[in-house]
Amino acid sequence: MRKRKPKFVNEYIDRHGKPRVYLRRPGRAQIALPAPLYTLEFWTAYRAAMADEPIQEVRRVRAGSIAAAVRGYYGSTEFKVLAETTKATYRGVLDRFVDKHGEGPIAGLQPKHINKLIDEMADTPSAASNFRKRLKGLMDYAVSDGLRSDNPVVVAKKVKLKTTGHRTWTEKDITAFRGRYKVGTPLRLAFEVLLHTGLRRSDAVRLGWEHLTKDGFVITTKKSQGHVELCIPVHTDLARYIADCPKDGPAFIATIHGRAHSEKAFSAWISEAAADAGLPPRSSPQGVRKAACHRLAESGSTALEIMSITGHTDIREIERYCRAAAQGFGSCGDGEAASRFRYQIA
Repeated sequence: MRKRKPKFVNEYIDRHGKPRVYLRRPGRAQIALPAPLYTLEFWTAYRAAMADEPIQEVRRVRAGSIAAAVRGYYGSTEFKVLAETTKATYRGVLDRFVDKHGEGPIAGLQPKHINKLIDEMADTPSAASNFRKRLKGLMDYAVSDGLRSDNPVVVAKKVKLKTTGHRTWTEKDITAFRGRYKVGTPLRLAFEVLLHTGLRRSDAVRLGWEHLTKDGFVITTKKSQGHVELCIPVHTDLARYIADCPKDGPAFIATIHGRAHSEKAFSAWISEAAADAGLPPRSSPQGVRKAACHRLAESGSTALEIMSITGHTDIREIERYCRAAAQGFGSCGDGEAASRFRYQIA
């Protein structure tokens, strides 16, 4: 059955073969609307025009273009299962790509084109590596959706990137931070939550009494592979730090207004505090998480045990901590790691 056309809408094909849609109300100037009919863009603009609200400019996306593929990828299951912060990061990379090359055909993208794009980013190898990863994910989607038969990124050049990632906090750093921020201060509490749980910043800012069970903290974290449930034993020291936290608070780590921190603001807060405590540059919450992994390894925890606490999905990273601990090159190196990592249920 043919759909009934919305009121006052006129649709036709112009002399160039392009569909045109206009809102033509008696006694008013006609308003151009996005074509074709019945799309989300059309209905958004139509309702705004009928309510005499300004219509935001809608970018027309040609079928089969890179822009259309990116839009489809954003609506795919592969993209929707990602954490919100990961989505924002991916969008930043792909939206810039669309701004420059969105009109080009997705099926026409070849390895030589990708090599040229990577070469243009030679001065920023980290950004080039990240772009290649995001483009590979987009092309995997394009293949699965029948937009092309192969993934050109697979045979394109790889970016040689030498990096150790986030700087790991040492025991000297930990001592310095504790010396600067005394027990009872918000920064000290935030630091101890990070160190004694090994959580990512996005999960640490959510942790609260609601996650405490008879088996320890149970919290679900969102990974690219889906949701992962973590079970974290309660460290004896951490149990004392959180004892006075309000039972009705949104999380253990809260702002002065009693609200939970955003993860970006929290990361900046910890990094600035570390700098004030005299720690080296790049001392971030992720570095505290890595220190927690080192301590767990030094206490004798196996790679799988550490992964069950931290939520890591790549065992190779955790095995590096375990090898370092076995060789005596871990973050503690004072023979007291095992005694420091006693757990009890609070």
